[in-house]
Amino acid sequence: MGVNVPRIKLGSQGLEVSKQGLGCMSISSAYGPLKPEPDLIELIHHAINSGVTFLDTSDAYGPHTNEILIGKALKGGMREKVQIATKFGIIDLGGKMEVRGDPAYVRAACEASLKRLDVDCIDLYYAHRIDTHVPIEVTMGELKKLVEEGKIKYVGLSEASVSTIRRAHAVHPITAVQNEWSLWSRDLEQELVPTCRELGIGIVPYSPLGRGFLSVGPKFIQNLPEGDYRKMFPRFQAENLESNKVVYEKISEMATRKGCSPAQLALAWVHHQGDDVSPIPGTSKINNLNENIGALLVKLNLEEMTQLSALADMVNGERHAFMGSTWTHSDTPPLSS
Repeated sequence: MGVNVPRIKLGSQGLEVSKQGLGCMSISSAYGPLKPEPDLIELIHHAINSGVTFLDTSDAYGPHTNEILIGKALKGGMREKVQIATKFGIIDLGGKMEVRGDPAYVRAACEASLKRLDVDCIDLYYAHRIDTHVPIEVTMGELKKLVEEGKIKYVGLSEASVSTIRRAHAVHPITAVQNEWSLWSRDLEQELVPTCRELGIGIVPYSPLGRGFLSVGPKFIQNLPEGDYRKMFPRFQAENLESNKVVYEKISEMATRKGCSPAQLALAWVHHQGDDVSPIPGTSKINNLNENIGALLVKLNLEEMTQLSALADMVNGERHAFMGSTWTHSDTPPLSS
């Protein structure tokens, strides 16, 4: 490869990670048939040996099987080379999602993740979604205890509103906020990004390749297998696809001019957002992983960044299948209620 994956300080609390991480959701759930476990462990090892040491998982992936897989992959001295991020809070009740952030659940979820990962401490522990029935101060109080007990090192939030982030950060420092951020998902830029930078919080963009669309365009929609989670997403529905196809075509045109792939161009745009950003593209293929790492070599000037940024205005459809659980609906009740 010949690509040196830089390391960055994520947040202001001391966590250091690779400039690009590996989102592990798709290798255990949501995106079609699973590959054999040895192949997936080989993928994780290849990522680590290539310098991608920031591994992102959740107890919801599988559920549970992704954490177990990562635990197996980190045997034999690999644990010391990586930064493990996992999450709690999403419970699948037979197709209906419940979110929990009460202290007893937070503690039980952490203990279970530690066991599945087979580690003594989780590097970065996120609230996967915000429980809007529990004051965020209550959830953070338990996370603070887990830090003090040495079970987790740093705390993160995923899909949290500005007010939730501020209130949480006042209880215990937040190290990272994870949110969708890509060439077609820019809703966090006006409020969330400035707030994170004001407070010294790192940003971890998930789905930086638009769940695969920004890599290969609309043709991948036709080939999605039964059970693939992405079939539910509004942007992949027929009424939105024609407009969104133009976005991919424009990315492809610029990528051709620059001598890179569309995926590399889309990832490079995310990387150029700042040195406090570590995107976590996911893949189950080593070739795709190598391609994603190559995005770190793609340089964009101001004009190119502006042209790419404007593509978001052309996108049709909500960015998520469950917008009600995203940051715009994540305020929690006041502590006194």
